[in-house]
Amino acid sequence: MFDTAFLDIPALGTASGTVRLPGSKSISNRVLLLAAVCEGRTTIHDLLDSDDTRVMLQALRQLGCGVSIEEDRTIVEGIGGRTRNRQAELFLGNAGTAMRPLTAALAVLGGDYALSGIARMHERPIGDLVDALRALGCQVDYTGQSGFPPLRIGEPVLKLDAPVPVRGDVSSQFLTALLIALPLAADRPGAGDIVIEVVGELISRPYVEITLKLMARFGIQVQREEWSRFIIPAGSRYRSPGEIHVEADASSASYFVALGAIASSQGSALKIEGVGQDSIQGDIRFVEAALAMGARVQSGPNWLEVSRGSWPLKAIDLDCNHIPDAAMTLAAMALYADGPSRLYNIASWRVKETDRIAAMTAELSKLGAEVEEGPDFIRVSPPATWRAASLHTYDDHRMAMCGSLAAFNPAGLPVRIEDPKCVAKTFPDYFEALFSVARPAASVPVICIDGPTASGKGTLAGELARRLGYHYLDSGALYRLTAFAARQQGLELDAAHEARIAELARALPVRFTSEQIWLAGQDVTEAIRTEAAGMDASRVSVLPGVRQALFDLQRSFARLPGLVADGRDMGTVIFPDAPLKVYLTADAAQRAERRHKQLISKGISSKISTLRADLEARDAQDKTRAAAPLKPAEDALLLDNSQLTIEASVNQVLGWWQERQPF
Repeated sequence: MFDTAFLDIPALGTASGTVRLPGSKSISNRVLLLAAVCEGRTTIHDLLDSDDTRVMLQALRQLGCGVSIEEDRTIVEGIGGRTRNRQAELFLGNAGTAMRPLTAALAVLGGDYALSGIARMHERPIGDLVDALRALGCQVDYTGQSGFPPLRIGEPVLKLDAPVPVRGDVSSQFLTALLIALPLAADRPGAGDIVIEVVGELISRPYVEITLKLMARFGIQVQREEWSRFIIPAGSRYRSPGEIHVEADASSASYFVALGAIASSQGSALKIEGVGQDSIQGDIRFVEAALAMGARVQSGPNWLEVSRGSWPLKAIDLDCNHIPDAAMTLAAMALYADGPSRLYNIASWRVKETDRIAAMTAELSKLGAEVEEGPDFIRVSPPATWRAASLHTYDDHRMAMCGSLAAFNPAGLPVRIEDPKCVAKTFPDYFEALFSVARPAASVPVICIDGPTASGKGTLAGELARRLGYHYLDSGALYRLTAFAARQQGLELDAAHEARIAELARALPVRFTSEQIWLAGQDVTEAIRTEAAGMDASRVSVLPGVRQALFDLQRSFARLPGLVADGRDMGTVIFPDAPLKVYLTADAAQRAERRHKQLISKGISSKISTLRADLEARDAQDKTRAAAPLKPAEDALLLDNSQLTIEASVNQVLGWWQERQPF
């Protein structure tokens, strides 16, 4: 997951291949709660691992529910309709799919519970649900602003002899919460049928349909009269189905359906695995909207395959009540349409993780679109002139994912996504999935950090990569790794074994992080940092066959979203077209002092004078070697970091990089 302040996505051109989606958030949290309140053990397969499910799991544990996780299985020991811990303080983040149903379930069961979340959760209305619960005889009090969390729940005196009214025009989660909670009272002595009556039009009906289908899997058959009256039969009781699979999230699929419609190249398609034509989720109907805009879609029981049809896409005028969450993706697709598109009946957008109508209006406008908003609609006219933009995400996962689609703009402009980690709410690996199928419109951005031995280029480059969310290449380590791998196979590091060593180098199974180096899954960070390993690296670096093999390997590290590469010839030989090249000029005396401190910290005795002499000798050797001598690229920026802290060096290079961005 990209845990950075922002993520710069370079201009993207095409997309093809296969992407596997994570489990549905809506299904995951419903299944967790149902498994918790029923009798028996439930094994849940493919549960979504996200912020929302983590807060639900933590809440269930606090309530005394047994939960264990084994690879892709989550095992829940149900409490049989009786909480084991009658007192708890539950923090539910910004997870509406946890806050609303847990409020209802705990209010019916009774106890002493405090429910809270982040600041935005305390701005999301819950008053209509609380009113319905109070009418039932539940004790629910506001501990902050009336009508909003946080809440305090006490012991109920249930009154179930009259229909329970609940508004349906604010959020379907209120009805879902009551539907899940009320069977907990249906088997009490003398209880009759429990009736819920929806006041006003019910929005987001497909999500209620998901609830009803999942409740049926747990033994509760709710009778429905249209969408206005729901009846829970007397004596209803939750029972575990034993095992249940969570299908992939259909609203998460919408971004890749859009991607196929926008960016699939001629003769190719984007395949989406994990959700298909038999999905129980209403958001699968997003496919109908994509077809209306010109996408080509094929589907099977657990897959979709999408490719570009009409281009530009066709503008639409669509009632989106049936796909309220996925409809946000249509607003992003409207950027690529042949005229203005209007999405309406989306008033629920205003009470989600943020006011999504206002947020989408603001951010799409930054890109050059003309956007009009109303109480329950948004109208998007595609940009006449695209603009590079830094898109605010409002701690809203869907704003981040929708914003990423703007990187496929025909102007070839990058897009900055602020706070990219907010996608963790439903799709922690979204950007990794996007980059696995997307192809850049031009070269992947590369920052080169070159300099002499012990100049601090590795530390600087690793921290830059971490701050930007870019890949990292320690080119000097590649020669050490090649020599290390050759030694492991008993090869002498000489010209006689050049072909064998080059073959090893060409397919070196290496992975870098800012602090560790992995070779074939083994942490070899310390093993290749010895003085002997450094000498071995010098031996293999003069072999032309090895240099060519590693040249190709190093170029392959330039992958989306970008790369920071450090070495001695990154800017001169490996990435001569890199948009930013930095050459460190720390003097030998300062480098010797740094190396001395490093060795002392490891318990290795050394003399600064000897270290300095060794560094000066290596500098002379590197500057005069025939192949790729050590020197700054002609367009490199020189950075004397002799007296700079790591933080100061990083900030300087980030400043230079920022100057090259169009935001």
